[in-house]
Amino acid sequence: MIYKIGVYNVEWMRDLFDTDGNPKTTGKELTRSRQLADVIKAMNPDFLGIVEGPNTLVDGSKTASRQMEIWTQMFIPDSNFKGVHGFPSAGQQELCAIYNPDKVNVLFTPETKAGRRFDEPFLQDTTNRLIKEQYKHYRPPLELSILGMDDSLITRVIIAHTKSKGIFDMVDYARFEQISARDRLKLFAECMSIRERCDEYLEKNQQVMVMGDINDGFELDFYENKFAKSAVEILLGDVWKPECVLKPVLPKPRLNSYGYTPNSSKYKDRITGDQINVLIDHILASQGLKVLKGAVWNPILEKSNPIIQAVSDSLKKASDHFPVLCEIETQTS
Repeated sequence: MIYKIGVYNVEWMRDLFDTDGNPKTTGKELTRSRQLADVIKAMNPDFLGIVEGPNTLVDGSKTASRQMEIWTQMFIPDSNFKGVHGFPSAGQQELCAIYNPDKVNVLFTPETKAGRRFDEPFLQDTTNRLIKEQYKHYRPPLELSILGMDDSLITRVIIAHTKSKGIFDMVDYARFEQISARDRLKLFAECMSIRERCDEYLEKNQQVMVMGDINDGFELDFYENKFAKSAVEILLGDVWKPECVLKPVLPKPRLNSYGYTPNSSKYKDRITGDQINVLIDHILASQGLKVLKGAVWNPILEKSNPIIQAVSDSLKKASDHFPVLCEIETQTS
């Protein structure tokens, strides 16, 4: 069986709903909903992780999954997507997912042992000084299980939106350096926590996929050289345990004068003002998953793909990120 698995940072989807959790049907919100729907219809995913989805309230009166189901019924009426969400975050821009119940079943299956929940504080030594510091996921990673129609486990999935490296306050250069280093360590800590969970799955002979907006890439910048690590490489795993290393579904990005290729987003350099292409949205898969192909749905790069080109305008306008889609093949029916 072949499954289409994707992830999409949909950029503040909360703004597309009113206070009661119903999709807005006028103005620029309606236009962007239609553009997002065009992209998702073209992707036709069996499972799609959503980053920056609609809000989930702690009292459960409004959830990301229910809003996504209402939204897909309205804007993708030929589909029957179901939604799933996890622990609510301390802020906004929730993690959730939609899936095709005719192909897979998806369950929220978090680890709940004390001190191991993704919505609780955790300790990590991010500086290799044998001193652990306390951190907390701002957005608890979403732990899911994807099951085949025979209820056999296809893979565990962790959807993440890890710490942004952006600095949006007015600061001097000394403070900028201090905040940059602090934010990078927080990013490392979050990815170390996620990687530990991956190892727990692999020890149980379960497959795992990590996906989302990691806000980091491979060999991207000065701080990765300074700390001799990157967040994505932490997620990939230990080279001394090659059987446990996760594999990217995308090719290694190449550096050019505009940034990286392939790229899933871009940012404005704070100093030069230039727009830099970056690959910060990822899908990483364990060795036991057979990945047939994977691509960033970037219409500027995927010129020969007629499906991507058919929704080129929507891809450029619907979000500030491009989605990532891959296909995996399993023996599960």
